[in-house]
Amino acid sequence: MITLPASTALAHIPTPLEQLNYRDDRSWPRIWIKRDDLTGSGLSGNKVRKLEFVVAHAKRSGADTLITCGGLQSNHCRATALVGARLGLKVHLILREEGGREIEGNLFIDNLAGATIETFSAQEYQANLNNLLAQRAKDYQSQGRTAHVIPTGASDEIGIWGYVKCAQELKSDFQQNAIDPDLIVCATGSGGTQAGLSLGGYAHGLSARVVGYAVCDDADYFNRKALTDITRCVDAYELAIDPQLVPITTVDDYVGPGYAVGYPELYDRIKDVASRTGLLLDPVYTGKAFHGLMCDIAAGKYSGAKDIVFVHTGGTFGLFAQKTAFGFSL
Repeated sequence: MITLPASTALAHIPTPLEQLNYRDDRSWPRIWIKRDDLTGSGLSGNKVRKLEFVVAHAKRSGADTLITCGGLQSNHCRATALVGARLGLKVHLILREEGGREIEGNLFIDNLAGATIETFSAQEYQANLNNLLAQRAKDYQSQGRTAHVIPTGASDEIGIWGYVKCAQELKSDFQQNAIDPDLIVCATGSGGTQAGLSLGGYAHGLSARVVGYAVCDDADYFNRKALTDITRCVDAYELAIDPQLVPITTVDDYVGPGYAVGYPELYDRIKDVASRTGLLLDPVYTGKAFHGLMCDIAAGKYSGAKDIVFVHTGGTFGLFAQKTAFGFSL
């Protein structure tokens, strides 16, 4: 057991753990959904859990401005914009251009929430992101403001606590449902959720193996990223844990053409799940991870597993930015 640092209450937690009746095949494990898409309305998804700890840290340091970054349809940026509006903090977003520039989905909500928004080409964003973030912080300092810079996805040694706490919540969920799951699965795009669940699962003695399904980059990248976040957290908070002993597992077989880029099988899976169960997945994160999990179960990769928990990290607003890919028409 480890002691959680101070946080700011933002999320509607604990979220439900529900069994998903998607397949009738009795040879399959039972699939349970941790409904972190229900952490709020506009604040839905996994990012708000991380922001509870990040914002508390920022406020303790006297920050009145939050600066963060991501793609045009970043769930994290949308959540940060709404948190800032809720708490009276100015929010500045640095966004990477990707595909169309329509003001819809998460980007629409960023605007509604009153965030200051700058967009940059993918090339400039990738080459200069750290400088851009640092320069904006200096700009606000020159205006007499104090800015806190939040990395992509709030995935660092502070944000990781959101899913360390969730792992503790899952332990209670398992006890209430009298299950001992074999796997806890999540989508991994900036690595913080996977890192938090891995550290939290280890710290709270969960027997379930945490598996992150990559939505970009590769398994080696996420294994390194998760270990880095865990190590920095252990060092910063002086935890009596050896980071090297925390199991980290990533699957990178279902990324497809790249981040936020879908493929036919993925869109078919999202439609199939929605029509059979009413559960909404998105093409960027949860859809890829859930599709990968279903394919791997069908291929016998998790043979013998009785219960698998899928952490639904939200992303519903991202559906609207890719609506044309589903081929619906009147």
